[in-house]
Amino acid sequence: MEYNTEREHLTIPEYGRHVHKMINHATSLTDKEEQQKCVDAIIAFMGQMNPHLRDVKEFTHKLWDHLHIMSDFKLDIKSPYPKPEAEKLEEKPEPMTYPSNKIRFSYYGNTIPTMIKTAMKMEGSEKEIMTGMIANQMKKSYILFNESSVDNNIIRLHLKQMSNDELKLADDFEFIRSASVRQGGANSNKKNNGKKKNYKKNYKKKY
Repeated sequence: MEYNTEREHLTIPEYGRHVHKMINHATSLTDKEEQQKCVDAIIAFMGQMNPHLRDVKEFTHKLWDHLHIMSDFKLDIKSPYPKPEAEKLEEKPEPMTYPSNKIRFSYYGNTIPTMIKTAMKMEGSEKEIMTGMIANQMKKSYILFNESSVDNNIIRLHLKQMSNDELKLADDFEFIRSASVRQGGANSNKKNNGKKKNYKKNYKKKY
């Protein structure tokens, strides 16, 4: 008995061993015309694995590229697409740089600092309105993270620190109430629960 571990390595396993054997046979042919017919038949067979993509140009291009790869680039045939270069396939991609931005206050995430940078570039009333919106969003994030009330002065302090003292709230600025933040979350849960209950009632009535 012959085990798969003892057989020839499959370059692209998803095509199976039969396709690889057919390609090896095509590679061994010396008659160019016969070899071309054999390759065209192999491409048609490979396309049958995904018939809904068989006539898509990008998919067909991929089939020819895979054919050259599985033949170890030994086939010198007519192809509707340029033959891929083995050197480029062996090139290793450049390592991706890992994000190095440090979040000063984890409960504000990345969105708030981005909003602050945008507001710092604004001027006049537009900047004042944006600053107020950011302050209220900061309070919402803080409450949702800590699940407790928060002193508005803490939000003012954090806003000052994160904007390098460039964004300032008016002395009479009114923050969103802590209770409304919690009620908003509670109401949404009630609505969701209500929908589930109604669904169960309708289900019972129907059947």
